[in-house]
Amino acid sequence: MGLVAIAALAASLVIGGGEHRTSPHHQTVASTPATVPAPPLLPPLPPGDPTRLAADFDLAQRIIDDRASPTPQLASAGRFQQLAIIELARQRPRVRRSVLARLDAPTAASTRSDLEAAAVLTHLVTPQRSLPPWRIVAPPAPSVLLGYFRAAQARFGVPWQYLAAIEFVETKFGRVRGPSSAGAQGPMQFLPATWARYGHGDIHNPRDSILGAARYLVANGAPGDMTDALYHYNPSIDYVRAVSAYAERMRADRRAYYGYYYWQVIYAHVGGLLILPVGYPKARPERL
Repeated sequence: MGLVAIAALAASLVIGGGEHRTSPHHQTVASTPATVPAPPLLPPLPPGDPTRLAADFDLAQRIIDDRASPTPQLASAGRFQQLAIIELARQRPRVRRSVLARLDAPTAASTRSDLEAAAVLTHLVTPQRSLPPWRIVAPPAPSVLLGYFRAAQARFGVPWQYLAAIEFVETKFGRVRGPSSAGAQGPMQFLPATWARYGHGDIHNPRDSILGAARYLVANGAPGDMTDALYHYNPSIDYVRAVSAYAERMRADRRAYYGYYYWQVIYAHVGGLLILPVGYPKARPERL
């Protein structure tokens, strides 16, 4: 297996029913349906002020936790959450403590978990001098991917959250199309020799790749010993800790998956972190 070199420092409107009222002249008049406005989009970049940053963190968490959140707001919240984690990881400990102290309890729990995962993943990332030979594509819809993860869990017994966490860390749910530095391929990043033994079908097919990953994990101790199985997947304690942190976060709060789904591909370049947007390399990288 191979870890893709990405830095992970990282709709509907609610409409009130029309109420019919009887006027003094006994004329039936239908009221205008009241519309609850959709939650606002989060700012494209996290604010520097700790109080404002904490407020936006809380708003992003509420949007992600709300099953009725429209897709644009959910995507905005997920992207903000990712960039805010990167920003918070860069800050001095005193500033981080100040922001964390201002957060609601659910937001503080998710933020601490994400900061822990970001900290260990940075140990695995070496900034590169050149841009990667990848294409960045839109992944399957979150409900479709969740169906694949759950099907693999039902068949092999591996908790779907661990499969989701692996694909999230490796390729941001299949956004990365292209080999890792070690030659691993596909959304779950299989080395060709490993795929030949454990994979069935197309290494680049999301469903086939997820099932192959579950098959490989079971062959190496899952679900009884997920730590050892993950270590076989990528022999790095930091990798195991990061994947486990994201998986346990999704086990504690299933809605966390929908936030992570909208995290972008962040690439560690010697000149600084770059967002590789969908459409890359035709679409230009964005500097953070």
